Amino acid sequence: MQKIRRRTISDPAEFGKVAVLMGGWSAERAVSLKSGQAVLAALLARGVDAVGIDADREILRVLSDGHFNRVFIVLHGRGGEDGVIQGALEILGLPYTGSGVLASALGMDKLRTKQIWQGAGLVTPPWRLVESAAELADAARELGLPLAVKPAREGSSIGVSRVDTPAQFQSAWEQAIACDSSVLVEPWIQGQEYTGALLGDQALPLIRLETPRTFYDYEAKYHAADTHYFCPCGLPESREAELRDLVCRAFAVVGGSGWGRVDLMVDTQGQPWLLEVNTVPGMTDHSLVPMAARVAGVGFEELVWQILETSLTEPN
Repeated sequence: MQKIRRRTISDPAEFGKVAVLMGGWSAERAVSLKSGQAVLAALLARGVDAVGIDADREILRVLSDGHFNRVFIVLHGRGGEDGVIQGALEILGLPYTGSGVLASALGMDKLRTKQIWQGAGLVTPPWRLVESAAELADAARELGLPLAVKPAREGSSIGVSRVDTPAQFQSAWEQAIACDSSVLVEPWIQGQEYTGALLGDQALPLIRLETPRTFYDYEAKYHAADTHYFCPCGLPESREAELRDLVCRAFAVVGGSGWGRVDLMVDTQGQPWLLEVNTVPGMTDHSLVPMAARVAGVGFEELVWQILETSLTEPN
């Protein structure tokens, strides 16, 4: 993770006028609106001069005309989490929360993230890019079943399928290709799912996820009442420390900074497998970063405040 000099703020006036960007035009728009409203309410409760903005294609004009001092980005998915808005804000000269252009673009692209992790010696499941449902048969012969079929540049498990039999190839392909022109296939890792939240230069307590559904999909993430979250995660302290260090290294090699989340699996042999990076994680009542922060003793309003402080930091 990029080392930063962090300024600690006690007076909300020091932030100036803050634009909270939410909504946008990605497939994760609904989640972003919910996250953004929660962030906005927290900032207002702490006395910050914050304004919620449902971002559309006129967002640069709105920001320029609004005379804002900085931006809290709560845009999930493409257009907000992929470096596009970050680059635009750089041009406008507006400080913003979270990772910069490069890390945001890489984190949104599961394929490039995996390539970078592999190059850095970090373990991620093997993969193949496929260009048709027919190629899923080749991938299955190479990687085995079950498979995870997913859009390479989508979030919230949108378009992701588990494939157990050849009869599911066509529907899995159609779901993924409807979301992105690049479709990624990898072995389905059997084991425990964990997520590691990052705040500043530290990894927060790991969360272990369990769902009775086929996997931790969009419904399990945002709507289901039977998804279970375990934080503390139940691992021995030394083992959790190892995985938290892995989370920090995984975030660092893509250039992540400020805050974020790394998702991973630990298989039945105890081998961890890195899955993906989230540079603008959810901030809803089902979201994982607030949950981990709460276990670490950081309430939601304080978490939002500390994330906003990342817009006042500079690289060493």
